[in-house]
This record gives sequence, structure tokens and C-alpha cells, in this order.
Amino acid sequence: MGISLQKGQKISLDKEAGGGLTRIVMGLGWDAAQSGKSGLLGGLFGGGGNDSIDLDASCLLFDEAGNLVDTVWFRQLTSRDGSLHHTGDNRTGEGAGDDEQIQVDLAAVPANVKSLVFTVNNYTGQDFSQVANAYCRILNGANNSEIARYDLSCQGGHSAMLMAKVYRHNGEWKMHAIGEVGQGRTFEQLLPQIKPHL
Repeated sequence: MGISLQKGQKISLDKEAGGGLTRIVMGLGWDAAQSGKSGLLGGLFGGGGNDSIDLDASCLLFDEAGNLVDTVWFRQLTSRDGSLHHTGDNRTGEGAGDDEQIQVDLAAVPANVKSLVFTVNNYTGQDFSQVANAYCRILNGANNSEIARYDLSCQGGHSAMLMAKVYRHNGEWKMHAIGEVGQGRTFEQLLPQIKPHL
């Protein structure tokens, strides 16, 4: 079990992983909050359209000047340089474990990329009060051990969140748990809100 991050906390991924970290995985997991309407038949047949929650994990790559270099999301599963790969869109949050993952080969991230910003958007448009058990976590890609976990608050009327930033600092990779709420069905709506964190 990795460390449980608080909003705003910064850690060294290398130190938490015991050094030599070359690959990480950002995992996103969630469930649809129980509405109380589904019952047994609703559970068997998907509970009607209202319970479907489609959270989308994205990773935005920025250079030193804060320019957006590339994006990995459900419409582009692999970065142009091949260093990041999204495992694919999960549209319901069904099942145990991570619902979406973004795999990062830190050693292959282009030298001009300084920050990787991970966001989550509710593509189906509901606010996070209808989402349960949402979290993001960083795994050591070499052995799938959890380095750090950040539980996403599911209160309030937001439909998106800036989860975390993974960035280079003095030759090592660090992580900043941003945990800031926002609005928008895709990452584009979050770009003005991301800029101050770069």
C-alpha cells in the first residue's frame, strides 16, 4: 500500500518507490453512486441509463514554458512519441480495481516535457456527487506496487478534477497532488485552470 496523499502534498516518486523508477502507471477508479432506485432487476439490467458514469482520465504534457506539447486521452490513446499509453475508455466504472490506466515510460518522456498533468472529466456530464469511491493512484510500472494514492472528493457540483502533476525537478520525478475541482466534459475546458500549476 502506498502513501495516502493529501490535497496539495508533494512527494518524490523515486524516493517512495525506493529508487530507480523508470515506469509508472496512473490508475483511475470509480463506481456509480447508488441511487436507491435500481433494485435487483435494475442491477441486472444496468439500472437504467441514469446510473452510467463515464469518467475519463487524460494526461497533458507541458514543456518548461507551459505550452501543451501532447495529450493522451480516449481519443488519442498513445502519445506521439510513444512514451505514454492509455489502456482505453471505461464507460461505466464497473468491476474492481482501476477502471482506466495511463502507462508512462518515464525514461522515454521527451526531454522538453517538464510536467505531466493528470485530469479526470465526467464525459456523461453528471457532477461528482453521483460518483462513489473515486481515486487516482500511481503504481510502480516495474512491479505494479502502489506508490501513492489520492482519494477524489465526490462532493459538490463539479464535473471535472485536476488530479495530480508529475514533474521533473533536479533530475528526479516528483508528484504534486493538486485535487482541484473544475467543470468540463473534456480536458480542453480545464486548460485555463491548469496554467497556474505549471
